[in-house]
Amino acid sequence: MRQVVFPPTGRPVGAIGYGAMGLSWAYDRRGLGERQKRAVLETAVDLGMTVVDTAVLYGGGANEELVGAALAHRRDEILLCSKTGLRARSLEPPRTERCGHPDEVRRSAEDSLRRLRTDVLDLYYLHRVDPEVPLEETWGALAELVAEGKVRHLGLSEVSTAQADRAHAVHPVAAVQSEYSLWTRDPDGSGVTADGEPAGDVIGWCAEHGAAFVPFSPLGRGYLAGTLGGRTFSTDDFRSRNPRFAPEAMAAQETVLAPLREVAERHGTTPAAVAIAWTTVAGEHVVPIPGTSDLGHLREDAAAAELRLTAEDLAVLDRVAAPAPRY
Repeated sequence: MRQVVFPPTGRPVGAIGYGAMGLSWAYDRRGLGERQKRAVLETAVDLGMTVVDTAVLYGGGANEELVGAALAHRRDEILLCSKTGLRARSLEPPRTERCGHPDEVRRSAEDSLRRLRTDVLDLYYLHRVDPEVPLEETWGALAELVAEGKVRHLGLSEVSTAQADRAHAVHPVAAVQSEYSLWTRDPDGSGVTADGEPAGDVIGWCAEHGAAFVPFSPLGRGYLAGTLGGRTFSTDDFRSRNPRFAPEAMAAQETVLAPLREVAERHGTTPAAVAIAWTTVAGEHVVPIPGTSDLGHLREDAAAAELRLTAEDLAVLDRVAAPAPRY
């Protein structure tokens, strides 16, 4: 796989990473066994998807345990990323609560290290800012983990540029992770954070401050791959409650796939690869983390690293628009 340098680590990584969330959280996992989950993680690394992302939240720690069990023997091959500050209030259906108290994030980090079978995390994100705790206090506690050698770099998730500035004044922000895709473009300065606050140009902020920008859900939670059709979702799949995946919305949104299919046909590839490659056009500091439990789809995702979109392609893809709120 084509490699890029993951700022500010200076470390070469695969241009496309892997997000492990769906193996343990939020998506329908019926029929998905532990052997298959481990095979997906192993294959992702084999394909060069060396930025591996998990979180305390996913499965109430089960996802971290899975990643640790599957990849501990390949620890030196990956840039291991996890997140704290958001935990499971219930597993089925998946519900969350924020927890940014300094003592909580410190305990959480110790649990992450144990579950992931490692002595140090390459990148530890604050999953969401807790409105009940000053950001500077939470970030300061995370900075102590860096000083203690338990974490190498710190990141933020779903923040505005104003929040990134506040954190960066306490300790350098190494990465920002936000939802970003052809139909969710908020981090380019055109939209809002998950909390409804003006996002600002988060992608530009990262470039200016030497940080990585890490798009999650670059496939629009699977829709932009063009394979969902008229699918309905089980109640344990959060898309069953998401406005973009309501039956009437799914039908109305079918037209957004036409530009993706047009560009994919031109390059002899898949809509999934096109959608992921589009996110990387924003800069060399952008490393998307698509996730899947299907080995065939995983290979399609990895192929995006070699796809170079032309100006003509980008003009076609600009016809894709978000027809419904993302939450």
